[in-house]
Amino acid sequence: MRFIKFNDKNVDSFLYMELADLTKTLTKNDEIEVEYRVSSYYDPVHGIIYLSHFWDNRPEQDKVYGLKSDVFLRSIGSYKHSNFKEINAYLKKINKTSVPSLAKQLFMLFEDIRLEEVCKRERSGTKKAFAVRRQLYRKYFATQMSANLTKSVYTDALFNGIYLLLTAENPFEEIPSMSESINLAMPFIRRQLTNVYEAKTTKDVSRICLELVDVFDDIIEKDMLNTYFFLAELQYDQLEEGLTFEDLKRKDSLVNDDILEHEKDGDEDIHEEKMEMWHRETSEATQSFLQFDMDQGSKTDMLGDGVREGDDGDQAMGMVQGSSQKTSRNDYSQIEAMEQTHPEKDGEADYEYGKENKHAYAVFIDSKLPNDDHVVQYDENKKIIASYQKKLKQMIEKTLEHKKTLPRSELHFGRLNKKLLKLWTDDNPRLFYKKDEDSAQIDAVFSLLVDCSASMYDKMDETKLGITLFHEALKSVMVPHQIVGFWEDTNDATETSQPNYLQTVMDFQASLKRKSGPEIMQLEPEEDNRDGFAIRHMTRRLLQRSEQQKFLLVFSDGEPAAMGYEQNGIVDTHEAVLEARKHGIEVINVFLSNGEIDEGQKKTIQNMYGKYSILVPNIEELPDVLFPLLKKLLHKSI
Repeated sequence: MRFIKFNDKNVDSFLYMELADLTKTLTKNDEIEVEYRVSSYYDPVHGIIYLSHFWDNRPEQDKVYGLKSDVFLRSIGSYKHSNFKEINAYLKKINKTSVPSLAKQLFMLFEDIRLEEVCKRERSGTKKAFAVRRQLYRKYFATQMSANLTKSVYTDALFNGIYLLLTAENPFEEIPSMSESINLAMPFIRRQLTNVYEAKTTKDVSRICLELVDVFDDIIEKDMLNTYFFLAELQYDQLEEGLTFEDLKRKDSLVNDDILEHEKDGDEDIHEEKMEMWHRETSEATQSFLQFDMDQGSKTDMLGDGVREGDDGDQAMGMVQGSSQKTSRNDYSQIEAMEQTHPEKDGEADYEYGKENKHAYAVFIDSKLPNDDHVVQYDENKKIIASYQKKLKQMIEKTLEHKKTLPRSELHFGRLNKKLLKLWTDDNPRLFYKKDEDSAQIDAVFSLLVDCSASMYDKMDETKLGITLFHEALKSVMVPHQIVGFWEDTNDATETSQPNYLQTVMDFQASLKRKSGPEIMQLEPEEDNRDGFAIRHMTRRLLQRSEQQKFLLVFSDGEPAAMGYEQNGIVDTHEAVLEARKHGIEVINVFLSNGEIDEGQKKTIQNMYGKYSILVPNIEELPDVLFPLLKKLLHKSI
């Protein structure tokens, strides 16, 4: 299984989700998305805020402050205070010049400086992050300016110097001499830079930049070589034409916003009107109805027949949205996307199995009757793990017997005894007892989820041996369990359709049968894997069980890899694990390897499963690793 990275960088899913939540909170928009790019900017067309890789490979505290400063700039600044109409007009003007790259980066720099002041003014708690941001950038641009001057890349050196002058605490700060033409224009450049902190709008920033670009167009021979800040050329015209989703929402208030004070006495004149939607072209009768708005009216305390919680008065203003569907006689397939509505599946919300898996669907495969080879292989595995299984069974039986023979009287807690003499005769009286009860049973259920991706080809035999240990041990103490292999079909997967196979080689009912087990040998390495999707399916199955203790063990050998799962696979898996744990399911990962596990792999597994991970550097040692784990889990369940 190949390791999925953002531009060759592993994702810290905890930090990523923290930044994503912070972004949604500041923008007050649950639909906004957060992604990583080389440079930070806001894409208003697609609703994405990009955070910069500039902060990678820095001390952890500097990295966090840097990424948060990106979030503040885009969520508070660009999202709310940038005028994209002005940006679009600016882009059209500078594309005619000889220095478009310099013009774009100047605009982005000046706009970020303006937005930074807006952020610090609106939210003073952002000052620390911006102070760290400025300190790191000043150090970086000072180094870049020296390097560019050495290479005679004067345009880039000029941009580096402009940043240092803009962010200098000393008004008399000097920058090294550059080309003769740039040195002659430096007094004009300094005067223009003083206007940046006086800019109130995006239009002001555009004006300052255009005045500088007019001069640079004459004195600079070559455009910038490097990209330090990125101004995206998007389809900004889409923001100016047509209605957005927000525009479609009702925002105007009632003509009269009042409430009728009198209470109903039963003599009210009530008018009812039916709005039938069924007709002969409808395939089946539905309860949908038309959409209508109400602009006038007073709020009342009149309720319908159903009991519900409401406001101080029922709203006179209301919007009711029905649903539409294709009829059997007319073709409405070309209807505009905003006009289409799709009925939800009963009892299922959008993205039930995660937003990253919206195009994935499950294909369930039942186990087949094991053939003779499977039976022979399984018998060999049973002989290898027999000693482990016997030890576990004896340990569980002794623990259960100990519980059964525990004293039931003279306890510190329980039911109060009628004989209270010891209250006066003993210094530490034991006055309570418990009723006799049957021996405690193991009230637990296990689900074993096995990664069947292609990279498991050199680990599958040992994995089956470990699963055999689990199955035989759990079967011997009558603990129900299931064993499921999962993979995604690479050949059939497309951007809008991703079949994911869930092969149940052992279900809960069959797991306790005396001859069960050889079915495990049907697990084979297949193709890709979408871990978050499979974990959510297993969570649903476990939640249907009545046992008090629920365990989900995931056997895998690396990060998830599947169609369209490259960027957010780690985060989606982590979210699936968190969802399962919120429902009381203990999720444990068993990481399988055939060599030394590096720190990057350890960090990645920790990002997905937290501290509940067991690393197996040598796959041949799997039974020795699983024995104490199973012992601990079973003992916990008694």
